[in-house]
Amino acid sequence: MYNSIKKLNLVLIILLSLQVNALAEIPYFLDFKYILNESDAGKKAQKFLKNKLEKGIKEQKAKEKKLQDEEKKIIQQKKVISSEEYKKKVGELRKKVSQLQKERNSLIESVSKQKNKARQELLKNLNPIIKDYMNEKKIRMVVDKKSLLLADEKLDITNDIINLLNKKLKSISLN
Repeated sequence: MYNSIKKLNLVLIILLSLQVNALAEIPYFLDFKYILNESDAGKKAQKFLKNKLEKGIKEQKAKEKKLQDEEKKIIQQKKVISSEEYKKKVGELRKKVSQLQKERNSLIESVSKQKNKARQELLKNLNPIIKDYMNEKKIRMVVDKKSLLLADEKLDITNDIINLLNKKLKSISLN
């Protein structure tokens, strides 16, 4: 009887220690997208890129308006100028339109590259912060919120990480 009680106690101790270990392995989560968009550096980078894109689009629209005016002028001159001269002017206009399309594509590509650079810079600074936070809080696993179906909000460390990132990284150089 004494041996069976001893065995039962041993089994209970093992089960309880497994449960404690299982509780210690609860994954915490954070919202990477939110951190990238709402951190101080992320907001500044987004504002810079938005302004660059808006300025570029405004310049593109001004050039487009000029080309439309030029097209109207050429159409009005069609009956006054020779056929060869008309074809030459239309050809030049097409080259200008093609150049404008290239500039537009270049602008979009440039902003896209800078956006990716900003994201990489943020992630480069974010990873050590998360590792240090995990060590300090004795967290063994952190997952991205988008990978979760449902979780207790008490396990969300997003705001803690944003605060730490904001202290470390005020802005990102995009030039």
